Amino acid sequence: MKVLKLSAQGLPQSWISLEQAVIHYAAGEVRWESGGQIARFRGGYNAISGEQSVIAINSIIGTKGVPSINPFELKPSLTNSKLFARDRNVCAYCGGRFHEEDLTREHIVPFARNGQDHWMNVVTACRPCNHRKGPRTPEQAHMPLLYAPYVPSLWEDFILRNRRILADQMEFLMAHVPKSSRLLA
Repeated sequence: MKVLKLSAQGLPQSWISLEQAVIHYAAGEVRWESGGQIARFRGGYNAISGEQSVIAINSIIGTKGVPSINPFELKPSLTNSKLFARDRNVCAYCGGRFHEEDLTREHIVPFARNGQDHWMNVVTACRPCNHRKGPRTPEQAHMPLLYAPYVPSLWEDFILRNRRILADQMEFLMAHVPKSSRLLA
């Protein structure tokens, strides 16, 4: 289970472990919380009062300090699992929905034609369509794209990189996803 760590301004910073969240709470770095309580950690007993220390962890925390991520300079890393999630496991050529193991990263402009490996030049393709297209462009192969590639936003990237997002975390992130996002489909 991960905690969504945000800047004090509400920009996503990282997915952190419960243990990392405890450190932020104990250091007094949590400025605000949202979402539901997902864990409680009990510490030692106060020698004077006899009370046991308790830290309750929420699923979303806003921490003090200046954000380490500038959302306008962010270039989300490209991985097959994030690409397939962005494209909803749908082949860009035949429109079929496939399991991840039956999909490939398809370069619109192939490497053989000086194509690059970046978000705007890749789509999800099933193995038969990828093989049929080969080292040609979609136009040369007479295989038009059914959807256009795009670079995921900061909010989409946080959704795409974590497979086990709690409902309140997903609601928070989805509220900031651009209206044009394929994740809304």
